Amino acid sequence: MIQPKPEIDEAILFIHAHLCDPLSLKQIARHVGYSPYHFIRLFKAQTGLTPQYYISSARLQKAKELLLQTNLTVRDVALEIGQQSIGTFTTRFADKVGVTPAHFRDQHILAETGLQSVLSESREPFSTEIGPTGAIISGRVNAESPIHGVIFIGLFLRPIPDAIPAYGTLLTSPGPFRFSNVKPGTYYLMATSVSSDMRSTDILLPHRTLRTRFHEPIVVASHHQRIDKEVALYPPSMGDPPILISLPLLMQRFMARQRFFLEKKCP
Repeated sequence: MIQPKPEIDEAILFIHAHLCDPLSLKQIARHVGYSPYHFIRLFKAQTGLTPQYYISSARLQKAKELLLQTNLTVRDVALEIGQQSIGTFTTRFADKVGVTPAHFRDQHILAETGLQSVLSESREPFSTEIGPTGAIISGRVNAESPIHGVIFIGLFLRPIPDAIPAYGTLLTSPGPFRFSNVKPGTYYLMATSVSSDMRSTDILLPHRTLRTRFHEPIVVASHHQRIDKEVALYPPSMGDPPILISLPLLMQRFMARQRFFLEKKCP
């Protein structure tokens, strides 16, 4: 892990304290005593994102909180995070979270039933298969203490889980993982875990879940490449980007895919 800089942690706190205000790069850099150029470089090294992308993501994370913790209308939630157009807000939210704001607000039941379905029905994990040939990215997920729940692990196209992963799977305990038929490209390996005793709100707003991410991207240059990675889950840190993608949605997709493959095997 990259050693966090207290100035960047302070900048992150400043951003979260002013999410509803117009925030300029110069303003944030000045607050922590850096030039904009050096601030961008250090911020990206610690978080993996540019300051503006982080701000945009943090505002959507704030919107998720407001949707679940208040009775504000979707329009008012959009205004709270500085988005004047409800259409633009809804489109961006659906693109990053995977569901519309209204649907996200109703995902409590899906969070609970989805987790129980994975734990009760999940068998051997498998990977997303795309194309007839491709690289293999495999490894092992490690944790300091036992995990009673689900581990989400995936290859994302950006250094933040703000979309359905290009390749992803679920594990019900630490252990091996494998993604087959990975097309050439640049990917970011990220994971998080959900405990079986978590409330639905904690699943929908995974602030405290164990996680891992590689600061350096995984570059697949050949269909015949094989890459091995060791994944160690750790408590969240200040520099970790928010988990925007809906975890109940990922569980739902995983179970639907698993049942599809089981039906193909057992006609």
